[in-house]
Amino acid sequence: MGHHATSARRRFGAHGEDLAAEWYAAHGYRILDRNWRCAEGELDLVCRQGATLVICEVKARRSDSYGTPLDAVTAAKRWRVRRLAARWLRVHRIHCDTVRFDVVAVHPEEIEVIVDAW
Repeated sequence: MGHHATSARRRFGAHGEDLAAEWYAAHGYRILDRNWRCAEGELDLVCRQGATLVICEVKARRSDSYGTPLDAVTAAKRWRVRRLAARWLRVHRIHCDTVRFDVVAVHPEEIEVIVDAW
């Protein structure tokens, strides 16, 4: 796996995150953060609609030969994303009534938004 393959995959992933952000914006969500990083990891997309904060994990896949994008979000990954969400809320001093976790599966021809994935 050379450098070229890695940068192509990163570009495809970034394109997926752009598509996900566009979908949420088009559906009335406010994008609060993208690719927020801290020592423990990264949140792909943080948005808000009313009193609901949405933490979105974006999974870009050219094919399902390694499982579906939802399969890629393991129990350990879900636990880590929950911890990161709590940290994001503390850092930004934001209170929300509800925190929802979505997964956006980005396929070459379409995106699939799995609302309240866990």
